[in-house]
Amino acid sequence: MTDTKRVVIIGGGITGLTAVYYLQKHARDHQLPLDIKLVEASHRVGGKMQTYVKDGYVIERGPDSFLERKESAGRLAREVGLGDKLTNNDTGKSYVLVKDRLHPMPGGSIMGIPTEIAPFITTGLFSWPGKFRAAGDFFMPRSKAEGDQSLGEFFRRRLGDEVVENLIEPLLSGIYAGDIDNMSLMSTFPQFYQVEQKYGSLIRGMKKSGPAPKKSNETGQDKKKGIFLTVTSGLQSFVDAIESKLEPGSVLKGIRVDKISKQDEGYQLRMSNGEVLMADSILVSAPAEAALHMFPEQDHIFEPFREMPATSVATVAMAFPESVIKQDIDGTGFVVSRNSDYTITACTWTHKKWPHSTPAGKVLLRCYVGRPGDEAIVDLSDDEMIKIVLEDLNKTMDIKQQPEFALVSRWKEAMPQYTVGHKQRVENLKNDLLKELPGVFVGGSSYEGIGLPDCIDQGEAAVDKILGYLKLEK
Repeated sequence: MTDTKRVVIIGGGITGLTAVYYLQKHARDHQLPLDIKLVEASHRVGGKMQTYVKDGYVIERGPDSFLERKESAGRLAREVGLGDKLTNNDTGKSYVLVKDRLHPMPGGSIMGIPTEIAPFITTGLFSWPGKFRAAGDFFMPRSKAEGDQSLGEFFRRRLGDEVVENLIEPLLSGIYAGDIDNMSLMSTFPQFYQVEQKYGSLIRGMKKSGPAPKKSNETGQDKKKGIFLTVTSGLQSFVDAIESKLEPGSVLKGIRVDKISKQDEGYQLRMSNGEVLMADSILVSAPAEAALHMFPEQDHIFEPFREMPATSVATVAMAFPESVIKQDIDGTGFVVSRNSDYTITACTWTHKKWPHSTPAGKVLLRCYVGRPGDEAIVDLSDDEMIKIVLEDLNKTMDIKQQPEFALVSRWKEAMPQYTVGHKQRVENLKNDLLKELPGVFVGGSSYEGIGLPDCIDQGEAAVDKILGYLKLEK
């Protein structure tokens, strides 16, 4: 007989849910003596994955999708029975809003990096001096920077300020809600550095290493499949499906871990309700700031993350009848250059990108607000925020009428910022945990990726580490 090993997962976001799901599945499949608990401080699991469903609308309050090429998210959705509800986004033109004008995204651009000459030359996004400056990428030597550097520093050097400000910054900062002049290149988009080092030119490298363009047929019937996936019943249903597969009694909600103490064997966890849990191995998938306070005797390990910035953001979803849109736009949305006098940072025409989300005859617009240095709007009342967003939309879409309803979702300090040196700080943290707190692991959006597949990957990796530490390898 083998003694039961106890595992505690702290944090019920998608990383923690993934780890619990796969640990329990492995224990069942191999009849392993594992007792696995998930502890979540709030009264629900799933973190920012929340969906509002009413009267035919499916509105995401947090993330709305995930990249299909990062296969872990789609695989998990199929495992929990949602394979028939996975759908790709509808494709269409995307725009960049610069100084009150919507410019189509230049054809052939990959994450804002031009790979086709003609669309780049003809776009009105940049002046001729800006275009000539970007062409300098073909002749500029490779970066000599050792270690990390900011995204802004890297791209400004290769392509110049104008291309960065009007195209790359709106796209990349929108993903992380961050300031690209502080964001870590090696923790967010290391592939750009690798391409530059291999090919000597970012433009040439992205053209050679990027996917081959797909051509639609002459009739236009063969519409290109979008690169994102979502669940037609909403990402909240993804969370619910995972939770429904977990062992009864293994999820503890509304309970906070106050203190974790290392024992002669394993760890003692003191809970906010006075209870005590014992664990042989722990995954901390809560934010880094929370982890700092759980280990008062080893807080020096997490100290580099004490000042880790996090941006507050909000989304404003508004529903209208189709007749209200006097100036409809052929596309699925736009991002906003910081050179424009707008409060919104982006807008998705959700009814076009995700047709399942909106009843026939209706229009659903989802706008994003909040960026580093401009987060005060997130604290405004719903009415004030809706008014500001409508004023912005009126400049581009001529919307004079109030929405039939609006849904404001606030995420306070919810977007962790991977500043320069982040990757090294994470490596140091892992090494320190290995030495001082063996059997304790970390994962989640504070560390190695904020997208759903990135967090799911971290949950899967934690399962392997825990099983290896407990000598119960797959």
